[in-house]
Amino acid sequence: MEARHLRYALALAEHGHFGRAAASLGIAQPPLSKQIADLEREVGALLFRRTGRGVFPTAAGEALLARARTVIAELDAVQGDVGRAARGESGELRLGFVASALIDLLPALLGRFGAERPRVRLRLEERSTAECVAAITKGALDVIVTRGAPQGLGAEQLRSIIVGQDDLVALVSRNHPLAGTGALARERLRGLTLITAPSEEEPVSATTLPNLQPGRIIYARDVHTIAGLAACGVGIGLAPVCVRRVIRPDVRVLDIEPRISLPPLVLSFHGDGDHSPVLDAFLSIVRT
Repeated sequence: MEARHLRYALALAEHGHFGRAAASLGIAQPPLSKQIADLEREVGALLFRRTGRGVFPTAAGEALLARARTVIAELDAVQGDVGRAARGESGELRLGFVASALIDLLPALLGRFGAERPRVRLRLEERSTAECVAAITKGALDVIVTRGAPQGLGAEQLRSIIVGQDDLVALVSRNHPLAGTGALARERLRGLTLITAPSEEEPVSATTLPNLQPGRIIYARDVHTIAGLAACGVGIGLAPVCVRRVIRPDVRVLDIEPRISLPPLVLSFHGDGDHSPVLDAFLSIVRT
């Protein structure tokens, strides 16, 4: 018994006429009559009564049709699921990212991806750059957004694309003596308490902090904590310029002169080309 036999039986029951059923299936009437007869021989029962008023299911036919509807519905569902998966319309995307990627890059990117691929499950993990690289090289993530290009064991297997560029800015309390300064000369940071993310989270270049000659460094995990500590007046925060989008009202953002460039935001994925359709769909939106 094949799925087509069940589809033929369902069509015949729906139309009650061999000719109309055959036309709906796009086949000639004789092959349909033969297939129904073959099906009846296979199950060992008469499935349809042929009368002058039309063709009607027997009790055995009704039993077969009830099962056939369930089977065909499941087969159609399987075909739909397979097609959506092949087109990247369902499945899972595992994305790791540094905190600052949530400020500017990811809201628009994930918003569009979610609108176009609502059946895809998103597994989102905020991690440090080093943790993102370790996870993707072990196969635990599909794509990562890091501060700076991935480094370390396995990083050579990744393909990386620059997706964002930031300079460093200073954050001060609105009551801070420097709050009214339009731009802050880099030299004025010397000897002061600076609040910044540790290098494994949001790396400032290895030479930046020593060149600033801070009096003290306070490390905080993300830009929101840096801004909060700056608002408390415990020091001057250092954060990517994209922090302007989410800054709190009790904090002032000051450009630093001359500019201090941060490592770029970099999106990375395995470069072997053997991607899931979901990842291909995500990368297509990234390119757009």
